Amino acid sequence: MALLAACQGSTTPVPAVPTTIPDLYAAIPGGVSDDTIVLGVSAAFQGPSAYLGTELYRGAQAYFSYINENGGVNGRQIKLRMYDDSYNPDPAVKNTATLVDQDDVFLLFNYVGTPTVTRVLPLLAHYNDRSMYMFFPFTGAEAPRTQPYDEMTFNLRASYRQEIAGLVDNLVAAGHSRIAILYQADSYGRSGWDGAVMALAEHDLDIVGEATYTRGTSFEASFNEQVEVLKASNPDAILEIGSYQACAGFIRDARDAGLDMPILNVSFVGTENLLALLQEAGKENQRDYTSNLIISQVVPYYRETELPAVKEYQTLMIKYNPLPPAGLTAADYQPLPFSFVSFEGFLNAKLLVEILEQLGPNPTREQIPEAVESIQNLDLGINTPVSFGPEQHQGSNTVYYTTVKDNQIVPLEEWYQ
Repeated sequence: MALLAACQGSTTPVPAVPTTIPDLYAAIPGGVSDDTIVLGVSAAFQGPSAYLGTELYRGAQAYFSYINENGGVNGRQIKLRMYDDSYNPDPAVKNTATLVDQDDVFLLFNYVGTPTVTRVLPLLAHYNDRSMYMFFPFTGAEAPRTQPYDEMTFNLRASYRQEIAGLVDNLVAAGHSRIAILYQADSYGRSGWDGAVMALAEHDLDIVGEATYTRGTSFEASFNEQVEVLKASNPDAILEIGSYQACAGFIRDARDAGLDMPILNVSFVGTENLLALLQEAGKENQRDYTSNLIISQVVPYYRETELPAVKEYQTLMIKYNPLPPAGLTAADYQPLPFSFVSFEGFLNAKLLVEILEQLGPNPTREQIPEAVESIQNLDLGINTPVSFGPEQHQGSNTVYYTTVKDNQIVPLEEWYQ
């Protein structure tokens, strides 16, 4: 089922309910009319990674609701045409073809995941004569950041290589040298593996042990085999490149097997859901699974209200409280008040609105590269300027670090020795 989410705001703190439309939706030529601009989204709204697509959408929707309530962008309301791909490449490709060929959206926005985005990029190249661009996918993989696909993709977040390099540099500085890795057996996992190899090589080190798991593996699955493989390598730290259910399952089984060294994750893991699963398992098994965890992030901590963007994000999330997209997300899905993922979606929307404003009253896709590449030292309210250029289609290079203390996510102040 597809839907068009009308970003209608409200002056009272009630949920901004997406407008569900029939599948016989009449596309707006070029994705732009006198009063509307339509963005296309294919993301994980179902399955083990539903949290990522849903919360990324909710953060963006909060900002779009605010913009629409205040007149839109050059008088146009921002609307989203959305499909679920459940974090699987084949549906993502099919959805993208539909968004471009049938729905004729103005641009693509807020895709989720390396396996999906990597498969969609060749299709974007196929649509080169249509000037179809992808904005701010939720992935740090290299494919959208390198030729030939960087020309049609714009990223806000730092890359996985940057996240992993920061994690490894800090681990080594803290005295760790035997680093093992668990990674998802697909393009996302391999991207992380490659980043780990490169980062360790800078310190004349190698991965001491590695194990994989299949994409879509649930928290309830056993990871004892992977634990035994990595345990045999005698690591003093373990890097995970995966999604929250599998990564939490591995942490549970690793701690049960006596592996108490630091376990690290990159931003894609979904910090809040990772923590929730570990807390639930801890209650059941009467033990602590949340110690010695480090997670890199690509946006600041969403409770640092001294940052203007964080304060704005919290205010708008409370005011509009976007519901999960009707018909796409499971009926029993429980939204989070705040999260790193929804804050990233919020910043994605905030930056995209700035770009749409620069396109002026008569926007065309052909104008997009010049509009984006003209952005220099833009202040989004996060204390780190965002810049683009003809050879720079990634706006931010900043990586942040968090840990868990007293069952709460907190900024990491001291690395584990």
